[in-house]
Amino acid sequence: MTVLRLGTRGSELAIAQTRFVAARLHALGHETELVKISTEGDRLEGSVSEAGGKALWVSEIERALLEGTIDMAVHSAKDLPGDVADGLTIAAYPDREDPRDVFVGAPGRRFASLPPGARIGTGSLRRIALLRALRPELEPVPIRGNVRTRLAKIESMPLDGVILAAAGLVRLGLEDRILDPLDPDRYLPAGGQGALALEVRIDDEEVQEIAERLNVEKVSSQVRAERAFLAEVGAECRSAVAAHATLHGVRLRLRVLVLSPDGHQRCEGSAEGDLAAPDTLGISLGRELVERGARSLIRGAG
Repeated sequence: MTVLRLGTRGSELAIAQTRFVAARLHALGHETELVKISTEGDRLEGSVSEAGGKALWVSEIERALLEGTIDMAVHSAKDLPGDVADGLTIAAYPDREDPRDVFVGAPGRRFASLPPGARIGTGSLRRIALLRALRPELEPVPIRGNVRTRLAKIESMPLDGVILAAAGLVRLGLEDRILDPLDPDRYLPAGGQGALALEVRIDDEEVQEIAERLNVEKVSSQVRAERAFLAEVGAECRSAVAAHATLHGVRLRLRVLVLSPDGHQRCEGSAEGDLAAPDTLGISLGRELVERGARSLIRGAG
């Protein structure tokens, strides 16, 4: 194959992520072309959680992949629905960036010392529910937009700060804004946060083999465990669900959390499993939380 066509959303962050993948493909001797695809999520003016969930960010890209307009799709793993389209598969999870959430404050504002009533911008139901559960004296303010737009809203709205994914800031060269990373043991990240997923056609063995060379096994195990849990409990954009897998030698530890939108009810759990069987770990923990009522909390957020 002379040129690999990489499909991506057109946002600054999506382009940065795709260039990250392109650089690694170039190192393997492959030429690439970036193909920007506008998704319904990019065109949406209202709430993502009310309009259709994660599929908004990937449907058009998956269609382009199935139609042969592109050879490989580069996704943020946390944007992928639990099930990919028929005929497609996730061939690789490359190196993962910092999965934590981070607070970016207005001048002089630090997360630990925010006063009651401080206004915190976020577009994530998970982050809003966590704030309501752990810092009920603060006021979550729903915001949308790309990373730089959200940062600009600190001044324009005004806000005392915003909560973003650390990975996005790092990939955009804004790591100097990361002064207040949030403890992932308390502020559990979204499943797949900080990770990329390379999607290809199942019948394109050549591209699949190329993509697999970028796969990082430990990252793959972490993300597969997280995604298996999310799929088992039926998590979507309309739910406050977190999942975070970490490595401990040859063992994989998965911590998960489902919250009601107001943060008052929670269902959480953790388990360890074999690094080589991440899907089993995620499914098992998902079934445990379903038995304990997790889906009723998720339905309540819909």
